[in-house]
Amino acid sequence: MKAVVITEPGAPEVLHVEELDQPQVGDLDVLIAVRAAGVNRPDVFQRKGNYPAPAGVDPRIPGLEVAGVIVEKGRLVDRWNIGDPVCALVAGGGYANYVAVYEGHCLPIPPNLTFEEAAALPETVFTVWDNVFRRGKLQAGQHFLVHGGAGGIGSTAIQLGALFGAEVYTTVSSEEKGHFCQSLGASKVINYKSEDFQLALADLGVDVILDSIGGAYFEKNIALLNPDGHLVYINAMQGAKVELNLLKLMQKRITLTGSTLRARDRQFKELLRNEIWAKVWPKIVSGDFKPVLYRVLPFEEAPAAHRLMEDSALLGKVVLTF
Repeated sequence: MKAVVITEPGAPEVLHVEELDQPQVGDLDVLIAVRAAGVNRPDVFQRKGNYPAPAGVDPRIPGLEVAGVIVEKGRLVDRWNIGDPVCALVAGGGYANYVAVYEGHCLPIPPNLTFEEAAALPETVFTVWDNVFRRGKLQAGQHFLVHGGAGGIGSTAIQLGALFGAEVYTTVSSEEKGHFCQSLGASKVINYKSEDFQLALADLGVDVILDSIGGAYFEKNIALLNPDGHLVYINAMQGAKVELNLLKLMQKRITLTGSTLRARDRQFKELLRNEIWAKVWPKIVSGDFKPVLYRVLPFEEAPAAHRLMEDSALLGKVVLTF
């Protein structure tokens, strides 16, 4: 098979297409002929040498989500059949013609989606559902702040938050991104380059915050949260070390949490898949939720895809096609 390989840690140019052996299928695995693969920030971190693959995953091939057709299945697989179109969450290896996936991490591709759209779903939907709705316990009628709303995670969080009845606010870096986020369901947009989000939202209050920034945002998040609020971290791009006034945490009864998805065990991801299939997939099938593609590129142009990720000009997801 052909795969996009990290030849050494470094800039996007270290990504090369190489011929590799096709992966072997275990008893509970399916082999997917990949038609499209989503591109995510963890792929960029892995390329730079800052996000090692879990044990048992080929560290040379990035890629955490794919869409394609099942062409082979293990002897104990009974849920899926050869020829089924599926998308799947993978722990790595997504930038390739073929990927072997545990059957419990696959989801059927709704008939109203293309392979490219389906490939943009698993990593972001799994991440948002776990962190916003499970950990953050977001409920209808609550105020929900998404930092960096224009990217893959942000655009998914805005849509799902609004669809499940929350009032959604977001921070962005440009007017174009602001209009984009409003089109997804954000009721208030703050351009952090010209306005302080803490001051802009002080009178409204926030119940749940999804943050990937960290750093100086931390104290402002704590100040903004309503009593019994939830602050959820999925990254800390501006710094992971912060100061916390424990009295503020106690007085407001704030829940501070966060997670990473890639290294979670197989059973955890399967249970998460089951919830998403039951609660999110109907909104995708109905067309109420739709993945937003910023750019679709052939897999040979993976370096260009990574440069797009690092430019931070995204309005939605970047996807590679095979």
